[in-house]
Amino acid sequence: MRSLTVRALSEASGITPSMLSQIENNQTNPSIATLRTIAESLQVPLWKFFQEVRQKDPVVHPENRRILGLSSSKDVRYELLTPDTSGDIEFCEMVIPGGCSSAARPESHQGEETAYVLDGAVSAEVEDSSYDLKKGDSIRIQSMARHRWINHEAGEARVLFAVTPPGF
Repeated sequence: MRSLTVRALSEASGITPSMLSQIENNQTNPSIATLRTIAESLQVPLWKFFQEVRQKDPVVHPENRRILGLSSSKDVRYELLTPDTSGDIEFCEMVIPGGCSSAARPESHQGEETAYVLDGAVSAEVEDSSYDLKKGDSIRIQSMARHRWINHEAGEARVLFAVTPPGF
C-alpha cells in the first residue's frame, strides 16, 4: 500500500480527514463506493481491506456476519457468509435497495462468480450484455468480466453469490 498521510489521502480521495479517521478507528461503516474510492487512491485492490486471519469456528450465525455497508442507508450491503476470506471460496449475500446498483459502471475482479437471486429482480450487466434475473435464477460470471448489478424495482433484492478464489 502507498504510505500517505490522512491529509494526503483526503486530498487524493475527496473524503474528509475526519471521515477517514472515523473509518480507521471503526467509528463508522463506510459504503462500498467510499471503500472503492479509498482503494483507488491507495492504488490497491478492494479485497486488500478484507484480508484477515482464518477463523477457528466454521459456523457463521446471522448476528455475527461481517457486513459491509449500513443497513440503514440506501446503498448496496454485502454480508459475508463464510467465517473469513482465507479459504478457497467466498460466499456472500448482496442486498440491493430499490433503485440502486452495485457500482456506477461495470467493474471487473479476479475470481469466477456464481450468483443466485433469492428475492426480487435484478439486471446483471456483464460485458456488453444485460440479463434480467428474477427469484430462482442464477448466473455465472467469468473472472475479469466487467459487470454490475442493478435493481430497477422499488423493493429490495437479495442475491447470494460465491466467488473463487476469494477476491472481496
